[in-house]
Amino acid sequence: MNKVVKRVSIALVTIPLSLSLAVAPTDTAVASGDIVTVRLRQAVKNLPVATETRAGYDRDKFNHWIDADGDCRDTRDEVLAVESLVTVSGCDIQAGKWRSYYDGEVTRDSTNFDIDHLVALAEAWDSGAKRWTAGTRRRFANDLRDRRSLVAVSASSNRSKSDQDPAEWMPQLGKCKYVTQWVAVKVRWHLKVDGAEKRFLAKKANGCTNVVIKVRRAFVKTSTTSGGGSGGTTDPQFSTCSEAVAHGYGPYYKGQDIEYGWYRDSDSDGVVCES
Repeated sequence: MNKVVKRVSIALVTIPLSLSLAVAPTDTAVASGDIVTVRLRQAVKNLPVATETRAGYDRDKFNHWIDADGDCRDTRDEVLAVESLVTVSGCDIQAGKWRSYYDGEVTRDSTNFDIDHLVALAEAWDSGAKRWTAGTRRRFANDLRDRRSLVAVSASSNRSKSDQDPAEWMPQLGKCKYVTQWVAVKVRWHLKVDGAEKRFLAKKANGCTNVVIKVRRAFVKTSTTSGGGSGGTTDPQFSTCSEAVAHGYGPYYKGQDIEYGWYRDSDSDGVVCES
């Protein structure tokens, strides 16, 4: 569940490479960058099942609502801008027009809406994110590369949902859309489901159109330290940004990511490997 109160973006502190290597736990990378195309019901069948546990969860382990591209809009405002039904302007977006597909509520005042992590941060933690590095959790919490990850919805519906999975909570409207998006986000981020969740998703999917889901798998880096920790970690270095992006890495931001210095910023916009 996300608060509507505007948060101040926190600048990420980079750590010298030599220091980060000295203190960072051993990491492993999960395959990424590949595009998965599969029908909904098969996608549900493919979801791996595992027992979920909330042990060690802390919302602050997911650095969210950052201004990743330095354009003065944090992640919340970026979603509001994309989903507004009318043109919006400014950094802290207050006015526009939004419709919550969870319950049909329409507003012109952004403070009435939350930006929902479709798969809640706590649910992601339970489903595999506890083993992620801090950088992977940051990318999940601010995932603007897949519009299914973050949605603008009425505050009342988001708070009713809290951190529950579909077996525990479903929206009043758009149930098939919600199930499809939930499955897509779980596939994108290599997340597991528990038994009750999978059975419910299978039952609901059987009553929905068996649509084709297309997902680009996100890069996930896991730590051998339980809970992922918050130490500095770096991605592998490639010969070019194109190669890095093809493997699911980037973008990297000047002043935030060590990896930025590895590549040429041809347009001098402070971002490399953005596409």
